[in-house]
Amino acid sequence: MGRQRARTPVLVVLGPTASGKTAVAVELARCTNGEVISADSRAFFVGLDIVTDKPSLDDRGDVPHHLVDCVPINGNYDAMAFRSDVVRLLPEIRSRHHQPMLAGGGTLYLGAILRGIFEGAVKDEDLRSAMKERPIADLFSELESVDPTAAERIHRNDRLRITRALEVFRTTGKPMSQWQSEAEPLHEDFHIVGLCRERAEHRALIEERVRRMLDRGVINEIAQLQTRGLTQDVQAYRTIGVPEAFEVLDGKLATEEYVRIVSNRTWQLVRRQMAWFRRDEAVRWIRVTGRSVGDVTDEILSEWTVKPKTTEVAL
Repeated sequence: MGRQRARTPVLVVLGPTASGKTAVAVELARCTNGEVISADSRAFFVGLDIVTDKPSLDDRGDVPHHLVDCVPINGNYDAMAFRSDVVRLLPEIRSRHHQPMLAGGGTLYLGAILRGIFEGAVKDEDLRSAMKERPIADLFSELESVDPTAAERIHRNDRLRITRALEVFRTTGKPMSQWQSEAEPLHEDFHIVGLCRERAEHRALIEERVRRMLDRGVINEIAQLQTRGLTQDVQAYRTIGVPEAFEVLDGKLATEEYVRIVSNRTWQLVRRQMAWFRRDEAVRWIRVTGRSVGDVTDEILSEWTVKPKTTEVAL
């Protein structure tokens, strides 16, 4: 026996880096009495403020944000932890009669919610230690051989994800991409909007953003974080802009080269993100080139009529 209750759909604002997601999500939350769950793959880490262009303290004061500054700089956070946190947060937000929102561009984390996630094989520390000693090029070559689908999705320099994919294959005898294809998305009613920009404007905005990072003191930010545990061995180090800041601090890289390299790496990330997003037919794409935040927000709101989803709840 059960009864029916209304469950507010989840509004998702996704898009590649520098597409304007943060500003639009904040404005949408202001208009809908919303709370934002961040799906930015590096905003989780305490202290990575400038280099990740986190929402400002003022915006976070106006609009509740979740999963920002929730992991120490030398800590770890994965897609399973993110999914568990989202499952916990959604009913909490609804209990306050607020609109739940997901906003970000972290494809690994969004995938855990929108497409499903493989919960993972048992960890094999001996196998991980052995792979840690091998050149990353050899590991990636092996991954291309045993799981070419995963190899297409994982950057050849992402040692952590390459190692995990090989660990899954070695311990289960089954490619991780196959496990992932059998996973289920979170059972929620998602309204997904994606923001995209014209190529030339997008690239110019990325360079402008990197220069603004320098003006705001990104190199000093990374120098301070080094004293708090940010080393080359931790997950947060793999954030675009962090390894390059280390090189600036070591005198190996000039600031103008920092702009060029970080801008190029960011654009490569944008292309990978868009390739991932385009596989999802549920995304309603909105072009934001030359438009104000208010104009984009109005378009989203004009097309979105909240239709609560009824769900069976046991008495």
